[in-house]
Formats: sequence, structure tokens, C-alpha cells
Amino acid sequence: SFAYFTIKDRLPQILTRVIDTLHRHKNEFFEEHGEKGVEAEKRAISFLSKLRNELQTDKPVTPLEDELPDAALWNQYLDYQRNLPNGNGEPSWFQSPWLYVECYMYRRIHAALAENPPIDNFDVFKEGKAQNFFESQEAVIALCTYFQELLKNIKDLDEKQLQEELFKLLQVSLWGNKCDLSFSAGEDSSQKSSPLQSLENMVPYILVNDMEKVWSLLVNARKNRTERSNVRVDIILDNAGFELVSDLVLADFLLSSKLADEVYFHGKSIPWYVSDTTKHDFNWTIKQVGSANHMWMSRCGINWEGNLKKGVWVFCDHMFWTLPHDFSSMSEVAPDLYAELQKSNLLLFKGDLNYRKLTGDRKWEYSVPFHQALNKFHPAPLCSLRTLKSDTQVGLKPGQGEQIQASEPEWMVSGKYGVVQFDAGL
Repeated sequence: SFAYFTIKDRLPQILTRVIDTLHRHKNEFFEEHGEKGVEAEKRAISFLSKLRNELQTDKPVTPLEDELPDAALWNQYLDYQRNLPNGNGEPSWFQSPWLYVECYMYRRIHAALAENPPIDNFDVFKEGKAQNFFESQEAVIALCTYFQELLKNIKDLDEKQLQEELFKLLQVSLWGNKCDLSFSAGEDSSQKSSPLQSLENMVPYILVNDMEKVWSLLVNARKNRTERSNVRVDIILDNAGFELVSDLVLADFLLSSKLADEVYFHGKSIPWYVSDTTKHDFNWTIKQVGSANHMWMSRCGINWEGNLKKGVWVFCDHMFWTLPHDFSSMSEVAPDLYAELQKSNLLLFKGDLNYRKLTGDRKWEYSVPFHQALNKFHPAPLCSLRTLKSDTQVGLKPGQGEQIQASEPEWMVSGKYGVVQFDAGL
């Protein structure tokens, strides 16, 4: 299976890169922290080498021994895996659900640093994320320029034109999801060309296209809003780099077009899945765009800083996003987060990992309804913007998946296809 290939090949590659990154920063650790920094680097590397060995030799998954706030939840989840009626008793790296062991590896990488001050705040993936951003400069400039031109006459657009622009920016945000460093095991995956030129040609690759439903929801919310009730959209972020910029432009459009009054961004509280967005990545990206040597790009960044200051954009992170649980257990495991999401008019879930957690990462029949696969996770109307990079997909028309499978066996994992998949909730 694709899961087997990921655990066997991709995850050890990612660990090797992490170890290499720490090696390369040895001098920096020494300059900043003296011998203590070097000692911490050695301890972290030895912890990670041991982890890589456990993974490659299919050792049992062990309880976390650190003192971090989520350790108890992880260890409870391990007990749950041990006691599954159809499980193998003792979860090991190759005899466990893929989603669980993959999340577990990233949590152990975090522990390797968090447990070794003074390098405990070092993000081993930061360089890769920054590189992806800088290598996607042309695409970022093209997108910011397009958007600033659009803003000049956004007040004069009629409903049909506004709808067209929303659909364009939803698609840019969807295909921006191709730039994923965990998927390429850290290899270059930047966006090199203008993201707007190829949209027409990409439409046939959107297997489920619910953009009309997203539009009607937003337009109705706008019509029904009162003095006291703001229209709120929440974006559950995926990758930093170009994808994050595409999400920020979409969010800016929602405010500028008055389709939303406020946007909440949800990122990761620890470095996660190589390129996932943390608070540092979020703020860094807005600063980079704002200080760019390009008029339209810097104008975007300055406006975005303004949105944060005014409080119409809010960044939040929550421990739940970096736990191994499906979203269907959020109301139980993180009732505070679930209650927060219930305040939203629309939740936009970015990317493949969020899709796997929305659908429980199961081997569904392709035609199972999305609503059913969500397994009672309905805090608010939601939409998944996802390019396919793992073999779970629901909500297709009967025969649609089988038909593509016949001519393209890799269709579910190549990142070539996408979905904009909506669920109205209850």
C-alpha cells in the first residue's frame, strides 16, 4: 500500500534530513549557547537516530516519556490502539494505522528538541519552509499583483463577477496545496509559475467541485447578518510557503468583498509534517511579504499586518491539531476547540492531512457520502480544499473512482487531482 511505502521509505528520509539539519547547525548552537548547545545537539541526534532505528526495524511503538502537556493524551491513545478488538495487540511501526504512526513520528521529533534545552525552540523544518517561500517568489508576485489589481475595482463588481473571483481564488488555494514538503520528503516543491494561468486547464482534475455551495452559503450569510452577528470564516491551515500565501490572499478577498467580516486561521502549535504552518511561520510570511522589494507584494503584506492589528484576522493554534485523533473525536478530546469552531459560518480545511483526519483515514468506497465519512463531525458548515496525496477519497459519483483507477493507478497519491468538497452540517 501507499502507507507501507511512506513508512518504509519516506519517513526514514525525513528523519535523516532532520538529523542532517541539526548537524549543520552545530556551530550556530555553539555560538549561541556554548558547550551546552553542542551537548544538546548530540543528545537530540542520538534520540533521533534511535527513533529511526526503531522505525526501520518495526519495533513496538513506545509510550512517550516526556513531560510535555499532551503526553498523557498520546499515551491514552496508544492504550486505545493496543485494545482495538481487530488490532494486533502491540502497535508497531509497520503494524499500525498509518495516520497514527506518522503523527507519532512528528511528535517524537518534537520531543527530541523540546527535551534538550537550550535548543528546545529550534524548528528543524524552518529552513525548508523558508526555501519553499523564496523559491515561489514569482508565483507570489503574480498572485499579489493580480489581487491588488482586483482590489482597485472590487466595489464595482456585480454578484456574477464576485462569484467568478471567489472561484478563482478558491482554486489557487486548492492547487497551492501541491507545495507540500512532507509529501516530497523535503525535496523542492515550490510553485514556480503564475498560479492563475493554468486554472482553466485544471478544472477537469477537480473530482468534486462544490464551489457553488460555498458561494451560496457566504452570500446567504451576508444577507442574513445583523448588527450583532459577524460573518466568520475559519481556515484550518496546511503548508507554509506558497500555499499559505494563497490562503492569505483568499482571506483578504473574503474581507474586501464583504463576504466575511472576520477570518480565523488555525495553525500548528509545534513543527509538524515538515511544512505545516506554525505561528512563527504565519507571522514570518506576512513580514516577508510586507517587506518585499515589490510594490504589490509589499502592499499585500502591509494590509495583512493591518488586518491582524484590527482583529479582523486572528491566528490561533491548539494542541488538538497535532494529536493523532480523527476530527470526529474533537468534541470529546478538545471540547473548547469544537465550541470555538461552532461560532464559524464556514470552516475551510486545507490539505491532505486534514482530509485524512476528517474522514478517519479509512479505505472507504469512493461513493460513500462525505457527510457519512465525517462520522458526526459537524461543528459548522465545512469545505475541504485538498489535492489527493493519500489513498482515501469519498463523495465521488458511482463508478468515477474506478474509471480513473483503470487508466491512472496512481491517481490518489500523485497530487494531480483535487476536491473542493462541501458539507452543510446537520
